[in-house]
Amino acid sequence: MDIRNEFLQFFHNKGHAIYPSMPLVPNDATLLFTNAGMVQFKDIFTGIVPRPSVPRATSSQLCMRAGGKHNDLENVGYTARHHTLFEMLGNFSFGDYFKEEAILFAWEFVTKNLGFKPKDLYISVHEKDDEAVKLWEKFVPFDRIKKMGDKDNFWQMGDSGPCGPCSEIYIDQGEKHFKGSEDYFGGEGDRFLEIWNLVFMQYERSNDGVLSPLPKPSIDTGMGLERVQALLEHKLNNFDSSLFAPLMEEISELTSLDYASEFQPSFRVVADHARAVAFLLAQGVHFNKEGRGYVLRRILRRALRHGYLMGLKKAFLYKVVGVVCEQFSNTHAYLKESKEMVMKECFEEEERFLETLESGMELFNLSLEHLNGNKIFDGKIAFKLYDTFGFPLDLTNDMLRSHGACVDMQGFESCMQEQVKRSKASWKGKQNNADFSAILNAYAPNEFVGYETTECCAKALGFFDSDFKEITDANPNQEVWVLLEKTPFYAEGGGAIGDRGVLLKDNEEAAIVLDTKNFFGLNFSLLEIKKALKKGDQVIAQVSDERLEIAKHHSATHLLQSALREVLGSHVSQAGSLVESKRLRFDFSHPKALNDEELEKVEDLVNAQIFKHLNSQVEHMPLNQAKDKGALALFSEKYAENVRVVSFKEASIELCGGIHVENTGLIGGFRIVKESGVSSGVRRIEAVCGKAFYQLAKEENKELKNAKVALKNNDVIAGINKLKGSVKNSQKAPVSVDLPVEKIHGVNLVVGVVEQGDIKEMIDRLKSKHERLLAMVFKKENERITLACGVKNAPIKANAWANEVAQILGGKGGGRGDFASAGGKDIEKLQAALNLAKNTALKALEG
Repeated sequence: MDIRNEFLQFFHNKGHAIYPSMPLVPNDATLLFTNAGMVQFKDIFTGIVPRPSVPRATSSQLCMRAGGKHNDLENVGYTARHHTLFEMLGNFSFGDYFKEEAILFAWEFVTKNLGFKPKDLYISVHEKDDEAVKLWEKFVPFDRIKKMGDKDNFWQMGDSGPCGPCSEIYIDQGEKHFKGSEDYFGGEGDRFLEIWNLVFMQYERSNDGVLSPLPKPSIDTGMGLERVQALLEHKLNNFDSSLFAPLMEEISELTSLDYASEFQPSFRVVADHARAVAFLLAQGVHFNKEGRGYVLRRILRRALRHGYLMGLKKAFLYKVVGVVCEQFSNTHAYLKESKEMVMKECFEEEERFLETLESGMELFNLSLEHLNGNKIFDGKIAFKLYDTFGFPLDLTNDMLRSHGACVDMQGFESCMQEQVKRSKASWKGKQNNADFSAILNAYAPNEFVGYETTECCAKALGFFDSDFKEITDANPNQEVWVLLEKTPFYAEGGGAIGDRGVLLKDNEEAAIVLDTKNFFGLNFSLLEIKKALKKGDQVIAQVSDERLEIAKHHSATHLLQSALREVLGSHVSQAGSLVESKRLRFDFSHPKALNDEELEKVEDLVNAQIFKHLNSQVEHMPLNQAKDKGALALFSEKYAENVRVVSFKEASIELCGGIHVENTGLIGGFRIVKESGVSSGVRRIEAVCGKAFYQLAKEENKELKNAKVALKNNDVIAGINKLKGSVKNSQKAPVSVDLPVEKIHGVNLVVGVVEQGDIKEMIDRLKSKHERLLAMVFKKENERITLACGVKNAPIKANAWANEVAQILGGKGGGRGDFASAGGKDIEKLQAALNLAKNTALKALEG
């Protein structure tokens, strides 16, 4: 049975709109990853946005629970049901149906569609929810319904906001496999397995904890696909189901071990983590030192450690990841499209960690032998494993788990504090706490006319303060947001900054437009008020002249991405961008730095398309049709059913809502100014075009002219080579210096001062000239004394001699037994240093 499709079609037939799985990285600064099916509907549940026209929804949502509040990472491999990545089936009601229908739908699907026997099903409800008990009694005897407290059966989104009791459906997996004392309904054992949670969102909790009934109660449910698949196949462990079979076969082939062996937990960890790595990489998360990228790195390293336990000492996970990409290619096409890139990035990250894994394991195993009686692992060693060998702390704790030990956290934290603290994870951003529900209920989306014009007459529908509370009047020197009935100002998006400009009233400048942003489909412009404005005023909205330069840079990013894919391969995908009037920045997936030849090819390809003067074409079409046409899309972007497609003939075709030039010739020219790395697997190109391209060429031409004047040569390269030759020749010519030489007991002793020349070279010449030598030469330069000394067939070590003398000069020396150098700032003590140098040498020679 295709459980996913069966579920979605069941609820679609019940009037639910089917929503695609949202990205694992949510547009929500409070969440590290999408961890539940309701995340994409959060703004609807909280009332920030109005409920959709179809107030019922269903989805099969990919979820990650490997960081933040919900973290199951350390349980994977030790339990039958925990995963880092899993799929959650859910149905949702936004103030439409409530408990009765939710219970009816759930019972029908579980018993009829899935075929579970009613006699095996048990129900839990909140201890105060008598209504739910009565509704369930229509299907289940009372003795199979259990009331539980807030801990188990009350759900809330946060400390305040929508919340309510929940009801869970359990299935009895059979007495013969479960004999524990907790294997009763309501116990902690695994015999009675929860398969579906129905949340009855019927209250609003205020900041002081008071519960008030919601005017339109809602439904939020969640059922794990992996659990249901295992149950239908009569498996007691999710990892034993057909969903994981291809991965277990691949791991078995790589290790030459049987899945049913003693290494079964490691098989499960590797299989689970390979799925997480594949999906995260394919969705644009890359290995990094912080935030989501750091969680991804932890997942991979935990998998590698379990591979190591199974005898895998070389990179292997990338092969399992490749199987994941193939396995899910029908339901998640982007996995197959990015398979090559995903495997390559995984392989390179494995190689980096494997360089230190064996050494780290040796240190770990050695330290295990010195565990104290309390089974406390040295915190300093744990920190060294983390800092030097790249072992995340939870990986060390995971390894200690089988030994019944744990890390001395006080010792670990003490070491951590000595190091510069890791910067806060990038996902903990500041979020806009404004409540848009009132605005969205009062105003329909305003009309954007900026594709056709940069100026229009418009009515000011409303003004809003920084918290988006509506105000009637906008007075001089205030900064306010305005909602125009129609607007030519493009809102920040697709990498492009928001439009700037002015608002005119009675032919006078009334406000400067500082920025433009889109909130929930409404286009707002931020104003600096110059002349009083009020709600309902008619104004003329004018976009700044920099709009054309932004458009040039935006179109150039499209040509750039196309060129990168042609030069580097189809694995290249956009990982971020910034488009301004004077520059562009384009981040893209690629495992290594571009060489000069590749950069030149990319730059030439972009300019070739500019010089062809290709006309742009804008079309609107269904999303599937656009993808069939080959239009590139951002994975993280949420597209509507009908999309805007921007193309420049054969050069580029992308889904894009941005502003572009009508013809590539208007871009003028394109120049890459920098290529760099952003994170593992992500590169960045910075470039200029249009006026900025001309300005850069002008500045570089000026520098070239100045160089010609300075070199006194119109051929700059020839002038530089001539200058380099002169410098090289001057360095080659040795400075002739007469240094006093004394012969003592057959050893030539030289101690002296020079004003010019290379003292190290002088020492080399003296060593070549004399068979037995003790020489120390001093030189004043840059307000300090430097010295070099050489020893050849003489009873003293050059490094010890130099260090002793340097201390008088307030410095120190270093080197080898036959040659050393040193320096110091106490110039006035030069004579004392000379005396010490000679006396030390004489003492050594006198023996």
